[in-house]
Amino acid sequence: MKKILNRSILTWFLAFAFFIGLGYFTVNLIIHANEWAQKPMNAHISVTGLAQAGDVYDRNGYTLATSTDDGQRLYNDDPSVRAAMLHSVGDDSTNIATAVQSIYRTGLTGYNYILGLGMPNSFRSSSDITLTLDSKACAAAYEAMASRGYNGAVLVYNFKTGEIICKVSTPTYDPYNPVEIVDGDDTYDGLYIDNVLSSTYPPGSTFKLVTAAAALENIEGSEDRLLYCEGSKIIGGEYVTCVEPHGELSMKEAMAVSCNIYFAELAVELGPDVMTEYADKFGFNHNLKVDDNDVASSKYDVSKADTAGLAWSGVGQYTDMANPLHMAVICSAVANGGTPIEPYMIDNVDSFFNFKDIAVGSRAKNGVRMMKSSTANKLSDMMRYTVSNHYGDSTFGDLHVAAKTGTAEVSNGDEDGWIVGYVTDDDCPLAFAVCVENGGFGFSSAGPVARAALEASAIAIRGY
Repeated sequence: MKKILNRSILTWFLAFAFFIGLGYFTVNLIIHANEWAQKPMNAHISVTGLAQAGDVYDRNGYTLATSTDDGQRLYNDDPSVRAAMLHSVGDDSTNIATAVQSIYRTGLTGYNYILGLGMPNSFRSSSDITLTLDSKACAAAYEAMASRGYNGAVLVYNFKTGEIICKVSTPTYDPYNPVEIVDGDDTYDGLYIDNVLSSTYPPGSTFKLVTAAAALENIEGSEDRLLYCEGSKIIGGEYVTCVEPHGELSMKEAMAVSCNIYFAELAVELGPDVMTEYADKFGFNHNLKVDDNDVASSKYDVSKADTAGLAWSGVGQYTDMANPLHMAVICSAVANGGTPIEPYMIDNVDSFFNFKDIAVGSRAKNGVRMMKSSTANKLSDMMRYTVSNHYGDSTFGDLHVAAKTGTAEVSNGDEDGWIVGYVTDDDCPLAFAVCVENGGFGFSSAGPVARAALEASAIAIRGY
């Protein structure tokens, strides 16, 4: 009798374990089956599904990707648009992991929990995706980069709504003519990486915005304090240098001429704890997301820095690293009185099963406050003064812009060129960041690219 009882208990236990396991498997199937089907190792399935995938459109309804009845995946007719939007839209492969056709391939291909990707086309619930991007603005930015042989990143977004208008990463290629990468050939290094989302660069003088904000909120009278620049100064036993002697400067003037001595001395006076606190407030060492993509984290770490290292960190060198999209978000915070608007790229999804519908124009979302509104206003005045009194308003055509350039030394001895900022015109609320790899001076390398991207983006949101 005891043996029968033990066998009954074991049978019930096994039955219970079986149903628990079945339930666990079912839940995981519902949650993850579409992801499993779209894994890169199943690319033969994914590519077949893409041939019957939904369409991808830009903000104006121009087709960026579509499928024909005979199973061909077609892209925009303009080769500049195709190359400009490669890292945003993707191609037939899954090499660009952050592209729409990779990360949202499940919905585009019409995955079904019962029949998977193998269902008849007539029963597919494939989705169409509309992006906030303007294809003409992206093409203009790409042509400005390509015509100069530049690699890097361009990002322009509406700092009131969060809509990304222009996003370009180079190097790139035409999805109709994929590049064949040969081992040992570094010509196409980083080809599959979206530099806007997934790369970081030394920020150079663009980081002076953070150092200035920290000083404004922690050093009384810092805005009007006068410091003297002789062109170089020994700080912590090492020379900190400027391009030329600047003489006696206020903070506004130091920002305009990008004086390293001025901001290096501020960083040392503030100390590592305050500098780290403000870098964190400005989003360094934190993760951003754009839709379902993680953005590469900007880094600021002076935990092991000596005085000279701390000084250089205050001017965007030492080990500082910044993501282009993040730098545009910082400019959004300046434009919005201290609180940024989070950027996004997916405008709307026409879907039956696979996505939540996203209502157009309803996604503006505040990020974490970075600074006091009074500090943002002072930084805004400095950035506007920098353009009007140093770069020249003609740099940006008819647009009125507040900006800061940067020229960042990199490990190989070259210099990356930066420009970040925002448009101050009420009808054109655009924040932007441009980084040109090995471009040299930010004003001369990134400046013309920024102008091309901003003028085309302004047309996109103004309608003229």
